[in-house]
Amino acid sequence: MQKFENRFKAWRSIGDKLADFVESNGQSDDEWSQHLLQKVNKAVHHNGWFERAEVMHALKEWSTALSEESLSAWVARYPETHFNPTSPKKVGLVMAGNIPLVGFHDLLTVHLTGHQPLVKLSSDDNQLLPALLHVSENEEDIQWVERLNDMEAVIATGSDNTARYFEHYFGKYPNIIRKNRKSVAVLNGDESEEDLAALGEDVFRYFGMGCRSISKIYLPEDFDLDRIFGAWMPYQDAVQNHKYANNYDYHRAILMLDRKPFLENGFVILREHEQMSTPVGTVHYERYKNVNDVWKSLAASQDGIQCIASKSKQGDLPVVALGNTQSPALWDYADGLDTVEFLAGLH
Repeated sequence: MQKFENRFKAWRSIGDKLADFVESNGQSDDEWSQHLLQKVNKAVHHNGWFERAEVMHALKEWSTALSEESLSAWVARYPETHFNPTSPKKVGLVMAGNIPLVGFHDLLTVHLTGHQPLVKLSSDDNQLLPALLHVSENEEDIQWVERLNDMEAVIATGSDNTARYFEHYFGKYPNIIRKNRKSVAVLNGDESEEDLAALGEDVFRYFGMGCRSISKIYLPEDFDLDRIFGAWMPYQDAVQNHKYANNYDYHRAILMLDRKPFLENGFVILREHEQMSTPVGTVHYERYKNVNDVWKSLAASQDGIQCIASKSKQGDLPVVALGNTQSPALWDYADGLDTVEFLAGLH
């Protein structure tokens, strides 16, 4: 394992190369960029959810996260000893594949803190991450594996169903096991059209497949839903994706057959429902009389919530500005569990 300074510098270098790659729209002619472009095209071909625009967006977000400013601000939050362990561990990483590079943060954290990552990639997203590390000084520290063996700790991400499997197999190791979480929005009624359009970014980015994708909106009683439909028109091309369209058409047909009330505009279904969990192409909404009741309810349900998009801030709840749910900082940890502190506690 390299010294911290070298690990930090190598990750920052990947960020610089990513920024150039994104700025040139993948047309840079250096060997690293050409290799990444090949893997981007392969990922797009392999996974119908990974449209090129979505993959490029994820790469752009990571180019920002891996900047000198971002990495330095993150590292500065912790003692130096957190990045120079006296007894480095082999940490198994089981990655999800619902959105592009969804497991990148865990890999970055484990490696930057001086531990050895053993990475089990998802078959849905197995091209991009190795491509980013192509010819990087960090590449030799990372093992890509089909099966996890000889690990001393585990970070695994999946659904509620796979979490039970993970807990059975990995329960004897120090672990972080992530389950399904949902994200919601709380509107106060004075949002501008720009605010509502920004909310559309939170809903439609990655076709709503991420745990930070907004699946439910809390609205004042008199809120006009046509404002939402109007502000979301720039995202109507989502339905051009055949997987999204199939989901939208299927669930629309089911609601019609069951004679359940809903609103739709040709590319998204709005349905009044208390559940946070929704199928792709559907957003639930719930009207409130008193917004304080909403915040109390969300506080009580915090274990199932990834983040909340709103113009209001409430206590310790994970609230972010409208339009920013898919742009977490490096210290905005999934499930609110500080991975750096978890790794620092391994003995």
